[in-house]
Amino acid sequence: MTFPVEGEGIGPASVYHVEASDPQQELVDRTGLAAEDLQQINRLMEAMAGLREAENLLSDASRRYMKLNESDMRALHYLIVARNQGIVATPGGIATHLGISTASTTKLLDRLERAGHVLRQPHPSDRRALAITVTEETRAAAMNTVGRQQARRFGVAAELAPAEREVVIRFLQEMAREITPSPDIWDVAAPE
Repeated sequence: MTFPVEGEGIGPASVYHVEASDPQQELVDRTGLAAEDLQQINRLMEAMAGLREAENLLSDASRRYMKLNESDMRALHYLIVARNQGIVATPGGIATHLGISTASTTKLLDRLERAGHVLRQPHPSDRRALAITVTEETRAAAMNTVGRQQARRFGVAAELAPAEREVVIRFLQEMAREITPSPDIWDVAAPE
């Protein structure tokens, strides 16, 4: 099988074709798969790459618009969701959510507070703790840009029939499980 060439390189879609990335079947045994099945699987891999690219573009655009880094954006998202759920957000909760240290969380909150994105207030029921809230201006800006764009996902999912959604759910869960880094592969000594 030949692959479309763009300019002097390989076309963007064909880099996800299993025949291009594994021509000797060292990783993927394709025995018994019909040519139509291979083509459909290749289109599925291309579609996943397209989704990943769209998510990256959206993430980059939202960080540029908000003038924040990825951890800052994740923290603001957490704070917006906590507010929507009526949960008092604390520095500890933010640290746990982001998987960062309390010292890093303090620096993150200092940065967000200086930029006018968050407020630190006394916790309503624990005098030793702080409650962290997103400012109304930042919440509105995030909801009207990033949030509005992300909400379009719901519309696409709602257009699927329930049985189709179950297939997509199963596929995405299995794919996430399969591509999560495995210690039996990554903990082996690197070649010298």
